[in-house]
Amino acid sequence: MNPEILDQPGYTSITVTESPVREIFPGIRVRPLWKGPSGASANLLEMDPNTSWPRKDIHEPGPEEVYVVSGTFNDGARDYPAGTFLHAPAGSWHIPSTTTGCTLFVFYPEG
Repeated sequence: MNPEILDQPGYTSITVTESPVREIFPGIRVRPLWKGPSGASANLLEMDPNTSWPRKDIHEPGPEEVYVVSGTFNDGARDYPAGTFLHAPAGSWHIPSTTTGCTLFVFYPEG
């Protein structure tokens, strides 16, 4: 292993189990993984089976990018299995839900 790689400014790592978990809605938890100086952020979202956002999830001020790590995610219109990538532009919305439970990697490229 080359320790010089880890000594670069801004080079960070975290395991999911190290990240603090916060329940944002019943059965829906977020684990922050990274936050950049401009407000960009990376998170892991865990949704228990048969859970749903209680209202529209509006993407403001910028876009949202989602990768379905496990389970099946539904955006209110269709199901997306593990391995699916979604890009939701700024101003768009969906109503996240799942019947199976799912884990999502969620990236906000703008703060």
